[in-house]
Amino acid sequence: MTDDRKLTTEHGAGETAQKLISFIIPCYASEGSVALVMQEIRDVMATRPEFDYQIIAVNDCSPDGVMEVLKREAARDPRVLAIDLARNGGRHNALLCGCHYADGDYVVFIDDDQQCPADRLWDLMEPLLTGDYDVAIAKYPKKTQSGFKNFGSAVNDAVATWLLGKDPDLKFSNFSVMKRFVKDEVIKYTNPYPYLSGLMLRATRRVTNVVMEERERAIGVGHYNFRKSFSLWMNSFTAFSVKPLRFATMCGILFAFLGAIMTVYVVVRKLLIPTIAIGYSSTMAIILFTGGMIMFMLGLIGEYIGRIYISLNNSPQFVVREVYGERKKRT
Repeated sequence: MTDDRKLTTEHGAGETAQKLISFIIPCYASEGSVALVMQEIRDVMATRPEFDYQIIAVNDCSPDGVMEVLKREAARDPRVLAIDLARNGGRHNALLCGCHYADGDYVVFIDDDQQCPADRLWDLMEPLLTGDYDVAIAKYPKKTQSGFKNFGSAVNDAVATWLLGKDPDLKFSNFSVMKRFVKDEVIKYTNPYPYLSGLMLRATRRVTNVVMEERERAIGVGHYNFRKSFSLWMNSFTAFSVKPLRFATMCGILFAFLGAIMTVYVVVRKLLIPTIAIGYSSTMAIILFTGGMIMFMLGLIGEYIGRIYISLNNSPQFVVREVYGERKKRT
């Protein structure tokens, strides 16, 4: 049974409302591909006229001419809303910005580089249309990204599994769809370090994967470097759990216990064998190791405190410079 709502309209009571799908595209260095992504969305949506749609393209301070492309698309297509951000905040911040302008019954995240298989949209949406799930995410058995990005994805996945209690078999990717109530919960998050996978899992556990093939990049190159990957990892690591702090506490207890045992051992050994010399190398090794662990734990605590400080200062998630096009709202 599809998840349709009945609205009373001027055309009569009990008429089924046309569903609206909001596509959110974060744009960065995609001058040559983003218009092609939009056209593919139009072609796919034409196959299901019972659905209406809007396209929300967010320019994340792109260094190329992508904003001019978005402005042209918004001028010629009333379904396109182009948002120009004043500063670069990263993919998750741009997606969150788009969520604030999305009015659809379903919200689709799709990238600007044509790697997301937009032609599989209805397969992705099927678990939501049947009412079984609230979020569906594309799962790629074979990823076309570099080995470094695969490693970063694996680390993020492991962290999410540990910190958020995610099902180990559930995989996150750049192509996903969620119901409107999930989006409404996501935008309630006002802190400047969004991690959308965690926000979706915080709203619902009815999340599933849909297996499909990721496309090869046809235009341009990837821009997800080490700095951005590390920043995303830190967002997932510190934003939704205090487990890292508990880990620091347990390490402190463990090292204090080991230190006490070592102290007793050294004193007793010296009393039993007065002529024995205290080992310089072992002492330095212990000092360096424990000192390194202490500095790591202090850095972790400092990261939490710094993020709390920035959040208390109401640092914005995004700053919108200008919006082109008309926002398409549900009637």
